[in-house]
Amino acid sequence: MGEATAESDFPSSPPEAKASVMLWAAQLRAEWREPAEVLSAFADEPWTLGLVSGGQDDRGRWSYLARAPDAILTVAPGDPRDPFGALSDLLGPPAPALADGPPFQGGVVGLACYELADRVEALGLRRQASWPDMVAARYLAVLAFDRQERQVLAIGRGARPDEADARARAALAWLEPAPRAVYRGKLTDGLLNSDGEAYEAAVADVVARIHAGEIFQANIARSWTGRLLAGSTPFDLFARLIDQSAAPFAAYLRLPGLALVSNSPERFVRVREKMVETRPIKGTRPRGRTSEQDGLLADELLASEKDRAENLMIVDLMRNDLARVCAPGSVRAPELFAVESFANVHHLVSTVVGRLAAGKGAVDLLASAFPPGSITGAPKVQAMKTIAALETPRGPYCGSLFWAGFDGSFDSSVLIRTAAFVEEPGGWSLEARAGAGIVADSDPHAERLETEAKIAALARALEEPSR
Repeated sequence: MGEATAESDFPSSPPEAKASVMLWAAQLRAEWREPAEVLSAFADEPWTLGLVSGGQDDRGRWSYLARAPDAILTVAPGDPRDPFGALSDLLGPPAPALADGPPFQGGVVGLACYELADRVEALGLRRQASWPDMVAARYLAVLAFDRQERQVLAIGRGARPDEADARARAALAWLEPAPRAVYRGKLTDGLLNSDGEAYEAAVADVVARIHAGEIFQANIARSWTGRLLAGSTPFDLFARLIDQSAAPFAAYLRLPGLALVSNSPERFVRVREKMVETRPIKGTRPRGRTSEQDGLLADELLASEKDRAENLMIVDLMRNDLARVCAPGSVRAPELFAVESFANVHHLVSTVVGRLAAGKGAVDLLASAFPPGSITGAPKVQAMKTIAALETPRGPYCGSLFWAGFDGSFDSSVLIRTAAFVEEPGGWSLEARAGAGIVADSDPHAERLETEAKIAALARALEEPSR
């Protein structure tokens, strides 16, 4: 099995193992361990992945650790390959899942940066120098942490039963190393944020474009940058965020010379037994300082005609994206305008579902819906042109982190509440962004305050010592 962890740079065309059918799966059980604690022992190893879910519903049940992939895929800017076709090739032929296993039982995990959108709709988007359009790795072993049953499942996949069993046992051994010590100090001396007045001017520009009939809505973001202090690492930020309040799609991905830390609350698209779900977020209020104030802010969000209209526009956009790969008449919105509360903000969330059409799979869905409508706008292509005119390249921000199972299942996040790290001679540099959906009656100063509410938890975790 090829070892990918020794790579020090992204090759333009890495050697990729031919995907045999992973017909066999083995599963072993162990006593409960906190997933972040286990992950910490491997956090500095390239190609280590942690998905550590929070929340009270089904989205908070399963967390995963994967490492040492047997094959990788990197699609850099200028690579002539079809990234979605290459992703399908990496995943290989479908294989059955264990009936009593977790949703993800091995397969491919990938990062689609926002500028992958240029492979969907040729817009001539500029790129960040350090990040590829897509990077993905195939994992034949995974640890699944079942918070509901308080147990850990080690899953191994293989072309033969003995291969699957050996990989499950290897994954089980990942529970043995001692966790790393908790880092208590400040992670950075401070973040530099983009000019707030310049952001308000950008919002005003978008409002003018809307009134001119150019677009209906666009999501415009601003950036915060910084450097980690000596002795701290990207994983320290991840551990701190999930200790404070893990979001449903919290994730850590270590790549050669790069790292991604996300505490995203937002699902992009999911596939389970051919059924598709997306849960776009549009509409935000800060949390209150008292329970009474908090309730009033949530009620205000739910009653806001502006926020409901903003949310509904994205629901319609996502219905259109799903309809491209779903059976006619199957796409619907069973839930509109649900208020969900997180550490720093309340969000307005809707749900759109559908059923994949015959011959269509998860990768087709990713290609049809990327980039997420909630972080572009409507109409999507014109909104992306507006974003490109007003922002520097986004890189991972507002892209998606996804997993694709051998059995055809799929889940993915929208990469908001996310920090992207680049390893440099002097240490780790970082960038994080926060944005707001701009509509006809948006107030530039209010939208600026919304971005500051959204970045607050991440900024606090970076700038203050931990408890």
